[in-house]
Amino acid sequence: MRLEGKVVLITASTRGIGLACVERFAREGAKVYMGARNLERAQGVADRLNAEGCKVDIVYNDATEKESYQTMVDEVIAKEGRIDILVNNFGTSNPKKDLDIKATEYETFIKTIDLNLASVFITSQAVIPHMAKNGGGSIINISSVGGICPDISQIAYGTSKAAINYLTKIIATHAARDNVRCNAVLPGMTATDAVSDNLSDDFKEFFLKHTPIKRMATPEEIAGTVLYFASDDGAFTTGQVVDVSGGFGMPTPVYGDMIEMKSRR
Repeated sequence: MRLEGKVVLITASTRGIGLACVERFAREGAKVYMGARNLERAQGVADRLNAEGCKVDIVYNDATEKESYQTMVDEVIAKEGRIDILVNNFGTSNPKKDLDIKATEYETFIKTIDLNLASVFITSQAVIPHMAKNGGGSIINISSVGGICPDISQIAYGTSKAAINYLTKIIATHAARDNVRCNAVLPGMTATDAVSDNLSDDFKEFFLKHTPIKRMATPEEIAGTVLYFASDDGAFTTGQVVDVSGGFGMPTPVYGDMIEMKSRR
C-alpha cells in the first residue's frame, strides 16, 4: 500500500503500459483517475478494479483536443482537491507515414511532435500549481528508448521522445523548489497491442536480437519502475531518464551478430 491516500491521474490508460499503471497503482492504495478518450472501455476497467476493492474513476481526455488536458485536471481537482501523482503516458506515431528524413512529410513530422509534447507540457503545466499548493508531487513521463537510440525510421516519434527526455529534466529543475519531482521511464519493446498491431515479426526478432535480455518487457514491468518514481521510495530522485529496455543499446552495436556467431561455433 505504498500509495495509500494518494490521488493519481494517468493519461492514455485503457491499454498497455497505461492500464498496467492503473492496475498497479490502484492495488497500492491510490485513488486513480483514468484519463481516456474511450470512456466506455475505461469504465469497464474501473468497474472491474472497484469490484476488487480498489478506488478508480474516469475522466475524459482526448489528445487531439488540447483543451481536454485542462478540463481533465480541473475535474479531478474539483472532485479530490489535489493530484499527487501524474503519469503522462500518451504517445503516438503512424509507422506507415513516420519514416526516415527522406520520406517523411513535414506535416506528419510536426503533428506527431506536437501531439506527443503537448500531452506532457500542457498537463504538467496544469498540474504543477496544484501539487505545489498541496506540498509537492511526482510527475512521471513515459518516453521511449527510441528517444536515445536513433532508429532508421520513425523520425518524428524518436524526436518527440528525445524532446520529452529534455522536458523531463527541465520540469524537474523548474519545479523542485515546490517539492515537485519529474522523471521519465523509457520502455524498450514492450508486449502491448501497439507493438503487436504495428510491428512485423521480422522487426521484433531483429530488435530482440540486440537486446541482452532477449524478450519483450511486460507492461507490468514498466509499471513497476513508474511506481518507484511515484512512491516515497523515489522521494529524492528527480530529473532522471531511465531506460527499461532489457539492455537494448547498452552493449557494442554488433552485440546481436556476435551472439549469433558464437552460437554457430
